[in-house]
Amino acid sequence: MRRKFLAALGGVVLAFSMAACSGDGAGSGGDTGDKAPGDLTIGVSMPTQTSERWIADGNSVKEKLTAKGYKVDLQYAGDDIPTQSQQIDQMITQGADVLIVAAIDGTALSGQLQAAAEAKIPIISYDRLILQSPNVDFYVSFDNYKVGVAQATALLAGLGLQNKDGSKGTATGPFNIEIFAGSLDDNNAQYFFNGAMETLKPFLDNKSLVVKSGQTRIEQAAILRWQQETAQQRMENLLTSTYNDGTTVDGVLSPYDGISRGIITALQNAGYGASGKKIPVITGQDAEIASVKLINDGVQNSTIFKDTRLLAEQAVVAAEAFLQEKQPEANDTTTYNNKVKVVPSYLLPVVTVYKEDITKALVDSGYWTAEEVASGQAKG
Repeated sequence: MRRKFLAALGGVVLAFSMAACSGDGAGSGGDTGDKAPGDLTIGVSMPTQTSERWIADGNSVKEKLTAKGYKVDLQYAGDDIPTQSQQIDQMITQGADVLIVAAIDGTALSGQLQAAAEAKIPIISYDRLILQSPNVDFYVSFDNYKVGVAQATALLAGLGLQNKDGSKGTATGPFNIEIFAGSLDDNNAQYFFNGAMETLKPFLDNKSLVVKSGQTRIEQAAILRWQQETAQQRMENLLTSTYNDGTTVDGVLSPYDGISRGIITALQNAGYGASGKKIPVITGQDAEIASVKLINDGVQNSTIFKDTRLLAEQAVVAAEAFLQEKQPEANDTTTYNNKVKVVPSYLLPVVTVYKEDITKALVDSGYWTAEEVASGQAKG
């Protein structure tokens, strides 16, 4: 996928030795500092190619590392945990100097991470925090709690209960809403959910928002692997079981654009968007081009834009620090506990994109072109 190169580095690398890493982590005794980039290999493990977001991430990380002269072993695991485990095993045995890993299941890679630690290979957890292992050296992501807050705020603004700046809106409700969450094996899903639900809580408490199905727990709302088809099926089931009495859905909290499109398909099949039955306010995340078009067309309400070019750049900054036997700069050292240790992290900001923001946030920045927005398809 075409992307204009964005050379905004995430921060100055601190000149601490690798010994400053957790003593249990990988990378505390590597010997890469004097090697030329062409003699160093970075393994990049991405979860799937079914989402354009992960294709863009993988390509962006590889392009930025290759531009600096490093060898890159980029692998996609097809959303299959054994495949990702095998690919990382192979990267280790083939002598990768650093691993950048976006895990399918944050709990499934402890054996691979232990092998990396024994080989003194630093591990950078990419966007999805790897859990239950002491051998995670650094985490690069966005402020995922704030993603959930932003999604809930967009839902409230779309319904008129709040304005976009968070001030009180003119609507009073009550509005019927439904809640969707991400995959339970992705640690980010819990942060998104918590941020959103804590923002919505006052409105649920005063009954201006009503979850008519009663399904408000993450276990009830979760969509395994973030799959569009699974989200569509759940929305169809909710419509059949809860809205067969003539009531309508006014809003849907969706954590990801693919899930949003599944929800929209179910709603449209049930007559929403026609015969005066308005499409509910639907949130999203990742600014996928198909959903950006839906926002531009007035179907989806909003998405959360996480500029993956910046995330890729920060992963490169962290990798280079490890290769120079230094510790990457963290801007958060308290939030992300992987159930074994708090992982030093670099968190990037997010942007809520409504229809009126598409040009400024996505087109002017070079993320998408106006032609791609109009067609809903990336040109490559």
